[in-house]
Amino acid sequence: MPTNKRTKYRGSRTCGGGTHKNRRGAGNRGGRGRAGINAHHFVKWYKEMGGPVFGKDGFYNQTTTDVITIDVGALEQIIPSLLAQGIAKQDGDAVTVNVADMGIEKVLGSGQVTKKINISASSFSETAKAKIEKMGGKALVI
Repeated sequence: MPTNKRTKYRGSRTCGGGTHKNRRGAGNRGGRGRAGINAHHFVKWYKEMGGPVFGKDGFYNQTTTDVITIDVGALEQIIPSLLAQGIAKQDGDAVTVNVADMGIEKVLGSGQVTKKINISASSFSETAKAKIEKMGGKALVI
């Protein structure tokens, strides 16, 4: 008794593929690649790609720039390692950090601030500035 299709169809001429004319070329499967995407292959491409994939859609803005950011909550968590590396300095009860030295351009306001931190950066979000100043720190724009 055969255990798989390969051994089941051994010795047969077409191996379960119908007549010898079937399985010949691309015409048997409705064309090669994306042929028929507007007709018979449309449903297949719609399911795989999540919608029609022919034609152009939207635009590409060539003037965009990626801004390197960090959240104040993440910055506060890495302060002990920054102090150990000499990137941050302890000034009394406050910690002074220049994030531009780390290659960061903007400070965002996600996370919690529980310490007094003086941060120097190119720009701050409004929530980051509010959280820093609420704890008695300073947000210095350089």
